[in-house]
Amino acid sequence: MLPCLNKKIFGVECLGCGMQRSILLLFKGDFVAAFYMYPAIYPLFILLLFLGLNFFIKFKYDKYIKIFLMILTILTMLISYIIKMKIIF
Repeated sequence: MLPCLNKKIFGVECLGCGMQRSILLLFKGDFVAAFYMYPAIYPLFILLLFLGLNFFIKFKYDKYIKIFLMILTILTMLISYIIKMKIIF
């Protein structure tokens, strides 16, 4: 696994910490553990899948779907980061 440079230099995890391990858990078939490791893995996967499909198939409201999926992914990343860092709680 590649080390997180942000964590090594500053001692604080970044928004992407846990993504590599989560992808590895997905390949192993441990879907629940993948979610606990990095909750944004599923919205990110859906976004990438939609972008790949949209490359070949044009959807009527693709612009709005992309924006919605991007916002959902970013919000999931931010909320899980805030909970992980215990910034609010």
